[in-house]
Amino acid sequence: MQSPFKLVVFDIAGTTIQDKAAVAETFMYAMQKHGYPIEMQQANAVMGYRKNLAIENLLRENYPAALTEDTSIISAIHETFNETMIAFYQAEPIVATPNAMETFNWLKSNGIKVALNTGFSKIITDTILKKIGWLDADFIDCIISSDEVANGRPAADMIQQIMKATGITDANAIVKVGDTEVDIAEGRAAGCGLVVSVTTGSFTKDELLSYHPDAIIDDLMELITLIKPVAVA
Repeated sequence: MQSPFKLVVFDIAGTTIQDKAAVAETFMYAMQKHGYPIEMQQANAVMGYRKNLAIENLLRENYPAALTEDTSIISAIHETFNETMIAFYQAEPIVATPNAMETFNWLKSNGIKVALNTGFSKIITDTILKKIGWLDADFIDCIISSDEVANGRPAADMIQQIMKATGITDANAIVKVGDTEVDIAEGRAAGCGLVVSVTTGSFTKDELLSYHPDAIIDDLMELITLIKPVAVA
């Protein structure tokens, strides 16, 4: 029998690309530079969101007066975040999470499409994927960044755009895989048939459990066991 799943949508940082707190540290740096320091825990809480929305949420929760005084501060902090993140990815090695490539290859060999989506802007996404060699890779069917749709996570816009691009019409045939709470919310909003969390990012297993994904895995290869029982051998 073939798998009922036709498409797997993966997050990038923390899910398919290793992230040793670089994104959270960049949030902290950008906020600090503009006079609004935050702690690591606060930065981790907004991982996965469209970055300008993440910055707005951080300000709203910790420095609400900043938004009433001058909302352009969001753009200023976001610009610093983008510049710093691009410089980081250009300078540092970019490494896939364990077994990411093996998982991609298994999915493709079993006729299941692979897509990437992210809370990053396209300029950061392209920087990452070009350096690791995935930007035009034939094992990835679609790539979309949060600034390419009207609404980023937790809205379903990115997954809906991926569905159009890949010709998938039934959301039940989609698996969403990510490392954050907002990845889970995105998968639910899109009506994905399977929503899977992975512990390779900023959220612990216990934290992810509280958001009730369909499954939690520690390694992307475990995704195969969730699909393989009815898949092509």
